[in-house]
Formats: sequence, structure tokens, C-alpha cells
Amino acid sequence: MIALAEYNENPYDIKADSITFSEVYEKWNKGYFPTLSNPSSIRTITAAYAYCNGLYDMRMKDIRVSHLEGTILNADVGDSTKGRIKSLFNMMYKYAVAHDIVDKDYASVMFANGNPIKRERTKEPIPFTSEEVQQLWDNKDLIPFADMILIGIYSGWRPQELSILQIADIDLEAGTMKGGLKTDAGKNRIVPIHPVIKPLIENRMKEAATLQSGYLFNDVNGQQGTYMTYDKYRKRFQKAMDRLKMKHRPHETRHTFITKAKACNVDEYILKLIVGHAIEDITEKVYTHRTMEQLKSEMEKITK
Repeated sequence: MIALAEYNENPYDIKADSITFSEVYEKWNKGYFPTLSNPSSIRTITAAYAYCNGLYDMRMKDIRVSHLEGTILNADVGDSTKGRIKSLFNMMYKYAVAHDIVDKDYASVMFANGNPIKRERTKEPIPFTSEEVQQLWDNKDLIPFADMILIGIYSGWRPQELSILQIADIDLEAGTMKGGLKTDAGKNRIVPIHPVIKPLIENRMKEAATLQSGYLFNDVNGQQGTYMTYDKYRKRFQKAMDRLKMKHRPHETRHTFITKAKACNVDEYILKLIVGHAIEDITEKVYTHRTMEQLKSEMEKITK
């Protein structure tokens, strides 16, 4: 009679009483992941989920705000990843409430006294100096990920884009890479490979083949797999900066590329195509078509 009463009160699934956090995650992502067009979005979510292992075996009905907040605050990651964990909780609880797995959306009332996840105040980006770039070249085989930093400096990819470049999108014969995120102008753009970083890319491709990885950059010492994420790259970048006694942030490789390109008089519109900035000039945007040879020619204006 008690079970019948519980079923009448919550008829969706009589097993809802015992369903765990990890089971809800699996049920939810079966419907959500197919709606995502970019594989990196799935990897971002699965990376956030990996930091929730303390909740995996807990029944959803037993999880409270303190468990959710504790998971976020105790995660040894940056604020951007903590924000992704919070977003994951929001999506999972919406699913759980909609399917009568839980009665309350505890994710929606987290941090009622103020959200401690704050972004750093935006600072003016500082490009790498010529001396610092040379120091990176001198240490490319000695300091892990110094080569990746150099590839960022000579390609202009955003750090998030750089981290997830796929082997299938690199054409050494044509001398191009394809990738990009964030904006319509930035997605699926083709970037010429600057001659000075071609050997670095070749070495990374050989390593990926050895690891049987589909991605250009891999972390062979990664505790959660060899695949690279922005958060992994951010930590490796900081370690490299510490060893080199430099003070830079990951996105400053892109800023350095743009600064170098402008100093070398790279065509303004071609530069926008390479870095994925929107072109506002209607004539240039609609009626002028640039060839890959033009992009390569402008790219090669940038000196080492």
C-alpha cells in the first residue's frame, strides 16, 4: 500500500527513489548530447562531470545544496571550470525535476548568499616581447608545452581553439589548419601554417599517431586522459611561464600574433579572416574573395 501510494504521488518512475546522480547524468546526456553540433561542447561537459565523482553514487533524493556547493568549491580548478560544473548541475536538475526524479531544483538555489565564482577583472593583454619569443624557441625541446605556446603565437588561435585542434583538420601538404569556435566568423576557419611552426606541428602529429589520438595536442601525463582541454592547457601554460620567469596569460599568444601581424603590415581584412574576427565592411565582406595563396602570402610577412 505504501509503494502504491508513492507511485500514485510520483507515477513517472517507481525507481526514482533510488536513482543515483550518475544514472541521472547518463539519462540526461543521452537526450542532450545529440543536440550539440560541436564535439568540444560534449568534452567540456564530460570534463566538468569528472570533478563530481563524490556525487556519483549518491541518490538524487539525498543530494542537498551543501553537496553541490561543496563539489564546486572543493574542485581544484579555475573559476571557468567551476562555472561549467554549476551549469551542469543546472541542466541535470531541470531534467530531474521534469522527469519527477526529484521534487526540488537545488541547483537553482546554490550560493544564495552570493556567487563566489567570479571572473578575474579584465586586464590589458600584454604581448610577448621578441626576447621572450626567442626564449621560447630556445626552450621548445626542454620545457613541456613551450612548442604549443609558439604555435599559438604564430597562428592566432584562441587558447580554447588551439587546445582541441584535430589531426584530421591539419593538411601539411596544403599548409593549412582548420578549426575555430565562438563566433560565426571564427568557426571552421582555415588558417595557413606559418613555415616556422611547421616542424613543431609535424612533431606533435607524430606524437599523436604514437598515442593513437585524433588531436594535435596531448598531455601524456594527464590523470584524466591524454586529451587536452583549455583548463589543462591553462595549467601547463602557467607552469611553462613559471619556469621561464614570464608573466603572461594564455590568450596573450593570440594578442601577440595580432600585434606582430599589424607590425608587419599584414592586410587588415586577411588578418580578420585568419583570427576569426567579423568583417564589417560590406564591400570587403560580400564582394571581395580572398584566396588561400593570398592568406599564406600575408601570413609569411610575419617574421620570426
